[in-house]
Amino acid sequence: MLNFWNIIPRGLYIESVIKVAKRELNWEVDYLREAEWGRRFKNWLVDYPIFQVPDIIENLSTKNVLTTTFFDGITLDNAVREDQEIRDRIGTAVLELCFLELFKFKAMQTDPNWSNFLFNPKTKTIGLIDFGASRDFDRKFIDNYIRIIRASVDNDRERIRQLSVESGFLTGYETKEMTDAHVSAVMILGEGFRTKEAFDFGAQNTTQSIHKLIPIMLKHRLTPPPEDSYSLHRKMSGAFLLCSKLRSRVYCQPIFERIWKEYNSA
Repeated sequence: MLNFWNIIPRGLYIESVIKVAKRELNWEVDYLREAEWGRRFKNWLVDYPIFQVPDIIENLSTKNVLTTTFFDGITLDNAVREDQEIRDRIGTAVLELCFLELFKFKAMQTDPNWSNFLFNPKTKTIGLIDFGASRDFDRKFIDNYIRIIRASVDNDRERIRQLSVESGFLTGYETKEMTDAHVSAVMILGEGFRTKEAFDFGAQNTTQSIHKLIPIMLKHRLTPPPEDSYSLHRKMSGAFLLCSKLRSRVYCQPIFERIWKEYNSA
């Protein structure tokens, strides 16, 4: 119906969006699958004490019911009244988690709903409580994606364009206007990882800058983005918005450089 009435811009590729959404909604109500992902994340994060993953209560969990141990805390967006040090700590942890998931675990909990992350003011830890939308990522996609970020950090617009074609974000036959908009969007998102100073998410204008480019990309896009990018970008945008709401100041560059070094070593 949306297509019939021409409500959706052609460049949104709504069929691809719905395909991914239907699959992930099915995952959200398969609690045996979610329990397995909870166990995987608990093992992965054992060396990162700031993150706490509840235990699965096996004899009280089925495909239709998931039972875990309790984690006491407030949702991260309610931490806006905490002092700057705590808000910086939360923002740093959330961004680091995104990079650990994608480039170390090669998997990600892709639902950025802020109520899935609980902050305990007493222990200063973050509880992760929902793994329904967790998924693995294709290795080739990850290889190209981290190189796109590297190119953005290095201010290499031509490299971003080349890797975007290799990754399927572009076909190579787009108009110059579309190509420039896509590359500019990547450069904007990489801004925090290019500076050696703490990136002030409370003062940045990333969202507004990206919004100015969206109409161009919707009008001139020739191919839907890679399927892996839908859930990834949903999670990353949620993390950026959370940091903005918390007005976190995060040293982003050291996070990326460490992950980049570890990724290439592995």
